[in-house]
Amino acid sequence: QVQLVESGGGLVQPGGSLRLSCTASGGTLSTYAMAWFRQAPGKEREFVACIARSISSTYYADSVKGRFTISRDNAKNTMYLQMNSLKPEDTAVYYCAGGPSDAGIRTSQYNYWGQGTQVTVSS
Repeated sequence: QVQLVESGGGLVQPGGSLRLSCTASGGTLSTYAMAWFRQAPGKEREFVACIARSISSTYYADSVKGRFTISRDNAKNTMYLQMNSLKPEDTAVYYCAGGPSDAGIRTSQYNYWGQGTQVTVSS
């Protein structure tokens, strides 16, 4: 059973940066398509970014394109989300997700989820 654990969330001022990490145990991260989603209070969980299994191609939501970067370090069994130029509207609980199928933007494509890490962007 794959377990995913996120870390790196916190409080940051607008324009600041954070790097989230997602570490996998009980499985090899390189065999899964991986993604980040986020959920703000009162809103549905939304796609942020994903990275494919084999060739590590990436895809981003328009709202974060050019500011966020998803990456993976297979040797460390860890995925990252580098977030720059953060805005108050980026405030949410961020979840990492993994699945055996192709990477995509739908939550249904991912079988494994972390517990989430809070990101708050505020002055």
